[in-house]
Amino acid sequence: MKLKSITHFSALIVSIAMAGGSVDAEVKLPAIISDHMVLQADAEVPIWGVASPGEAISVSFGEATATTTAGADGRWETRLPKLKSGQANSLMIRGSNVVTIKDVLVGEVWLGSGQSNMAMAVNRVQNSEQEYAAAKFPQIRMFTVSNGAARTAQADCQGEWVVCSPETVARFSATAYFFGRELHRELGVPVGLINSSVGGTPIESWISPEAQAASPELKAFFASEAKADGEFDATQAKAKFASDMATWEEAAKKAKAASKAVPKKPEDPLVVRERKGNVGGLFNGKIAPLVKYRIRGGLWYQGEANSTPAKANFYQYQLPLLIKDWRTRWGYDFPIAWVQLPNFGGPGRDWPTVREAMLKTLAVPNTGMAIAIDIGEEKDIHPKNKQEVGRRLALWALGEVYGKSGPTSGPLPAGHESRADAIVVRFKHAQGGLVAKGGELRGFEIADKSGKWSAAAARIEGDSIIVSSSAVTAPTAARYAWSNYPDSNLFNGAGLPASPFRTDGGK
Repeated sequence: MKLKSITHFSALIVSIAMAGGSVDAEVKLPAIISDHMVLQADAEVPIWGVASPGEAISVSFGEATATTTAGADGRWETRLPKLKSGQANSLMIRGSNVVTIKDVLVGEVWLGSGQSNMAMAVNRVQNSEQEYAAAKFPQIRMFTVSNGAARTAQADCQGEWVVCSPETVARFSATAYFFGRELHRELGVPVGLINSSVGGTPIESWISPEAQAASPELKAFFASEAKADGEFDATQAKAKFASDMATWEEAAKKAKAASKAVPKKPEDPLVVRERKGNVGGLFNGKIAPLVKYRIRGGLWYQGEANSTPAKANFYQYQLPLLIKDWRTRWGYDFPIAWVQLPNFGGPGRDWPTVREAMLKTLAVPNTGMAIAIDIGEEKDIHPKNKQEVGRRLALWALGEVYGKSGPTSGPLPAGHESRADAIVVRFKHAQGGLVAKGGELRGFEIADKSGKWSAAAARIEGDSIIVSSSAVTAPTAARYAWSNYPDSNLFNGAGLPASPFRTDGGK
């Protein structure tokens, strides 16, 4: 598979090492350390780069300073002491030359990653024109990683920090922006957002290949993906694509002449392959270059590409592994939250299983989930209400990370018990009480001893739901919103929806 070439920063390191230190090199910084950046407050901040081997390096930000010496390979790294939120200054790096990074703020830094719904920009959301006009937030900045996948872990990436304004916000990741806007408004501090996402990509592209190879739960999955990668014939794929394109062009011509809909254009398999990066490719190209950058936490919006029946069941192992892998690379257990897959009516997918995997992953400490089962779109896998997605992620962060009062989640199942004629499900995050929005509770089902599911009646009793059916005399399990596009309406008093769930765990 042909991938993009290694970055300038990586090439510079290689050239220094090959020169054995005999060639002087100016101080160089990775792309993410650049004008308009936001540094994380209340934590030591790594600053790194390359220079001549043995070169003395000093870094200063106002009165905060740090020094180090470049190693034999030209690499250097140092850490600024903890900085207070709201500071603004230039970052100065001095070696044989002086590099000045201008308009640097100190605040809260969050990494957003995933596939197309994280990549989806503000220019595609509902009320986008109003959002442009309102985007006067110069203390919100976004760095978008623009390079692609790689075969090996990269030292640098491509991108630049962009200051939020009515002229620039259209290109921002919508989910990350609306999340950051809520934080900025509520905390009153600068917010830096890093967007590293690619449409149509599976989670296995975003976890390091080493972590996946070492996972016993993913052994079979990893082996099959590696086998498929090895068997891919680029020449054959290219020839087939050319044939498919010729067929499509003829069909499109006839459709246009008959004033009919043009059939879907074939995708170039080589382009798709490069974009997805296979196992670990996007981690290597788009996450590895970021791991030294100090962040407060992470946001994840992905799962659509893993919702096929062949892949869905592995997600319960993959999402926790991604969290563990990233935290290990960064060196600390930063908080991370994800968006549970919303309601969608597309065929050939198993969204309930992926949603359940996301629910189960809340067992990992310091994590959260924005439930979106009510704000999807039946015929569009890219729902346009990203404002609410960002707000729900921010509610979690404000409450769980920043200690603000208020709801942080919709209702989550917290245990159940079987009665002679009903299943009783208890809930946490029922702030303001459980609510049936828009009439009687809908979306509940109940199973008999044979495992047959039937539609069920449900009623609220305090922080519990009583699920029953006259057709089921000895129920064994209950489930809620268990379809790709469910008709469900359980909320809490704060207006947040309940997560889909099942009490039998898939047995």
